Amino acid sequence: MSQAVLDGVRDLLPTLRERADEAERLRVVPEASIKEIAETGFFKLLQPTRYGGLESSPIDFYEGVRLIAGACGSTGWVSSVVGVHPWQVALFADEAQQAVWGNDPNVRLSSSYAPTGKATLTEGGFRLSGKWSFSSGCDHCQWVLLGGLVFNEDGNVVDFRTFMIPRSDYQIIDVWHMVGLAGTGSNDIVVDDVFVPEAFTLSMGETGQCKGPGQAVNTSNLYKLPFHSVFTTTICTPIIGMAYGAYEEHVDMQQKRVRAAYLGEKASLDPFAAVRIARASSDIDAAWALAMNNIREEMALVEKGEEIPLGLRLKVRRDQVLGTQRAIDAIDALFEASGGRALANGTYLQRAWRDAHAGRVHAANDPERALQMYGAHEFGHKVDPGMY
Repeated sequence: MSQAVLDGVRDLLPTLRERADEAERLRVVPEASIKEIAETGFFKLLQPTRYGGLESSPIDFYEGVRLIAGACGSTGWVSSVVGVHPWQVALFADEAQQAVWGNDPNVRLSSSYAPTGKATLTEGGFRLSGKWSFSSGCDHCQWVLLGGLVFNEDGNVVDFRTFMIPRSDYQIIDVWHMVGLAGTGSNDIVVDDVFVPEAFTLSMGETGQCKGPGQAVNTSNLYKLPFHSVFTTTICTPIIGMAYGAYEEHVDMQQKRVRAAYLGEKASLDPFAAVRIARASSDIDAAWALAMNNIREEMALVEKGEEIPLGLRLKVRRDQVLGTQRAIDAIDALFEASGGRALANGTYLQRAWRDAHAGRVHAANDPERALQMYGAHEFGHKVDPGMY
């Protein structure tokens, strides 16, 4: 079934690429693209079978993201972050899953996890208020997942939770005017004193231990992976996909390019050009191979019923942030070597260059924190809880 989804995605790629300019102009992924991607089954890949999903391998999901991002960076980014949310919803209490998918298994969710909102304990749940930024794809979704700090009556922080809110309980504020990932519609979400039942929340402390109440009904090994492994790979994969798309266009452009400044020499005959694409392709392949190998290694441990060691979880983060950097370095090298025609509106290369650098500033791609945690752990030091 997953192969059929990926085949459907591949068939869509020329159309998604043609709509890339439209996505930037609209500042959101065109509704037609979301509809066609949904029809392939892509958004069901990580959704529980109990609610019409496929419970596929995360590798298949990431492969689909990589392909889409290679056609349009904004569409790949939105597909990735919206497509991963069914995985987290599967960890919520079944009451919450039923509310989301019970009447319509095609319902989608956006998110904004930074704990910029404030929740206070109340009988049966929480009162939530705040404003969240960068909720990619929110215009195409009917629910949102929001991060928030929980305060007790004394004003002390007692938890960090994800809150699941229906569309009727939040506002979308159109603020997305950006130079990169311009078509993602990553607008603000505003919530004003909304009651959220306990069952519609998930403690990040619990997910950090690879646990969630939804595991009682969704028993697949898919839902036993570490939250931060799944979600940070979701952020780096579109950027690696952009690098593959940039590489493909660069090679095609150089095969057609004649360099007037070098007496009409064909660019493809330049030995230095050949070296550049060899280096770039190796960096891109390394980024992808390491990221996918780490996820496979985690899945193998889960399938054997073994705990995923902290060292491996930190390795996922190490290779995720460095994979992002490798992909961007490759895009930079290809863009710089492509000549003036790569600057033209409508080329994939200039858009990939902007989109990849925009994706780089996401908190999940902050390299120093992830690399420091990995190195400290290797030296035998205690690693403070973080995004691992």
